[in-house]
Amino acid sequence: MNPQPVPADYTPVEIDERLENDLRQLVRLAIAEDLDVAVDWTTLAMIDAERRGACQIVSRAHGIAAGIALTPWIINEFDADLDVEVLIAEGETFAPGTPLVRLAGSARDLLTSERVTLNLLSRLCGIATLTNRYVEKLKGSDARLYDTRKTTPGMRRLEKYAVRCGGGHNHRTGLFDGFLIKDNHLALGQSREAGHSDEMPLGAAEAARRAVAMRGGMMKHLVAPSIVEIEVDRLDQMATILLSGIDIILLDNFSLDDLRTAVAARDASGVAVELEASGNITLDTIASVAATGVDRISSGALTHQATSLDLGMDWV
Repeated sequence: MNPQPVPADYTPVEIDERLENDLRQLVRLAIAEDLDVAVDWTTLAMIDAERRGACQIVSRAHGIAAGIALTPWIINEFDADLDVEVLIAEGETFAPGTPLVRLAGSARDLLTSERVTLNLLSRLCGIATLTNRYVEKLKGSDARLYDTRKTTPGMRRLEKYAVRCGGGHNHRTGLFDGFLIKDNHLALGQSREAGHSDEMPLGAAEAARRAVAMRGGMMKHLVAPSIVEIEVDRLDQMATILLSGIDIILLDNFSLDDLRTAVAARDASGVAVELEASGNITLDTIASVAATGVDRISSGALTHQATSLDLGMDWV
């Protein structure tokens, strides 16, 4: 186990104005998909304008609540004549048949907003539920589970928020809030090391130095991120950057033996750098990866392999 202080982590996604803005933009797009520039013709034909009603969004499966607290913002974008009552806390476990939200008011608005609301909440609850399954596999270890940028376009903050509801942690939100040097940066970069021509590939050690030198600096009115992380796929690369001043080393597709060797080398160095395992992380393998002593495990599966949870709208 790493005895060194834990470095500053990426900023977690929370319920704030940025999350609200992303959600509202997404709901507007979803409404345009459903209504285009027209109306809900079926509901207009079947339901009187004065008809009132109430319903509950109910789970058909076991799951973890995520996005339920955002339902008032979804309904607000419909300009709907509906009262919203949230019935469960974010991150709470629920069983089949559990009411999550109660909606009451215009029967027309209930019907028109039904599918968009269910689609969004089902997606977020599905991500939180899958994340929680991974988190359960980490019990007994000190490893923390992180998401990635492998998210649905336009839904990144929302999906990362759902990961947190499921007990996971957020990796960087985008390219703007952290240095993450990957193999393609090394392949396309040019070396400036003494004695090398500009045509030489960029080495991991120099790449780390460049990012560390820029960390926290100013460029016009922008402040560079404070966290520097670099991806390596070989043990010899790790040895060259261990003392470079970076915060996190991402060990990509390392074998279990190599992960243990990397942890031992870091611990022996006494350097306060965290080790993150990534690549081929599944429910079957994550416990074994955690047992190697790494601090962090990241997996794109939390978002890109999650399936929507089965939610329905039951009339009261």
